[in-house]
Amino acid sequence: MTTPTAEITLRRPDDWHLHLRDGEMLKGVIGDTSRHFARAIIMPNLVPPVVTTSDARAYRDRILAALPAGDRFEPLMTLYLTEHTSADDVEEGKKSGLITAVKLYPAGATTNSHGGVRDIEKAMPVLERMAKIGLPLCVHGEVTTPEVDIFDREAVFIDTVLDPLRRRLPELKVTMEHVTTSDGIDYISSAEKNLAGSITTHHLIINRNAILVGGIKPHYYCLPVAKRESHRLALRKAATSGDARFFLGTDSAPHVDPLKECACGCAGIYTSINTMSCLAHVFEEEDSLDRLEAFASLNGPAWYGLAPNEERMTLVRQLEPVAYPAKIETGAGPVTVFDPMFPLHWAVAG
Repeated sequence: MTTPTAEITLRRPDDWHLHLRDGEMLKGVIGDTSRHFARAIIMPNLVPPVVTTSDARAYRDRILAALPAGDRFEPLMTLYLTEHTSADDVEEGKKSGLITAVKLYPAGATTNSHGGVRDIEKAMPVLERMAKIGLPLCVHGEVTTPEVDIFDREAVFIDTVLDPLRRRLPELKVTMEHVTTSDGIDYISSAEKNLAGSITTHHLIINRNAILVGGIKPHYYCLPVAKRESHRLALRKAATSGDARFFLGTDSAPHVDPLKECACGCAGIYTSINTMSCLAHVFEEEDSLDRLEAFASLNGPAWYGLAPNEERMTLVRQLEPVAYPAKIETGAGPVTVFDPMFPLHWAVAG
């Protein structure tokens, strides 16, 4: 590893996959995002989900109302794809400038996804319209059939769902969100057009041992679940490569501790508060600090057809570790912060 850089400045980053929840939880976590990120793609898996443009407009209003005073942040809204989604409503949402993407959750794949798509044929009219109007599809890339091992869900999804869909609708722009496997990295890297992938903070840092070795660690449990070390290394190589098809989507997903620390704990890791420190650490380890801006600030806007942010952020490498709280308190209850299991020396200075 090279001699550490004392300071780096980059364009203000964006988060291309974020869970803000709603109500008291939204009020408790939004500041950790708006403090550092200019924009974020907001996940629609609320209860009930955000399925229409009207739902998205109301949710956006609640997000903006919860912002800390003085923060500059733009929520980029998505719709939750169902087998009954209206193609006309989706098109109107895009035309209005409100809707940035539509999200495909295979039914049962993750938190609040029971209303997702079971038969993709029933969603084809919407997908065909999206391909026509240039609206991206964000996918949770896992199958949920019980005979498929949880560690193989992503690879099977690529073979049985995603690749056939892309062959059928080659003009459909697809974001494969929170890629977790070398299979996903290789598939995206082989695509000539209309396919990109977001990578989370935590999947660059943990493998499945973090969840299982020395006792079950619920605060490292997420979906898609962390995989083998070989997959983690493939993710790090892609994220730090400068390849424009890969960009940051934290998938920061807050749950109150009682719902994580129980017999059937929720999937999700809360990383919004310390993501930039974690990323600087990872990119420094990979001798790629000069590519952090591409991953966090440039590749995502280019993919979604937006200009990069003009504001800048400075990260300073300090001698003493940055002091992040172990938990944050929200009106909904305590939320444990992601612990990368090493000290973080990169601090956001501005």
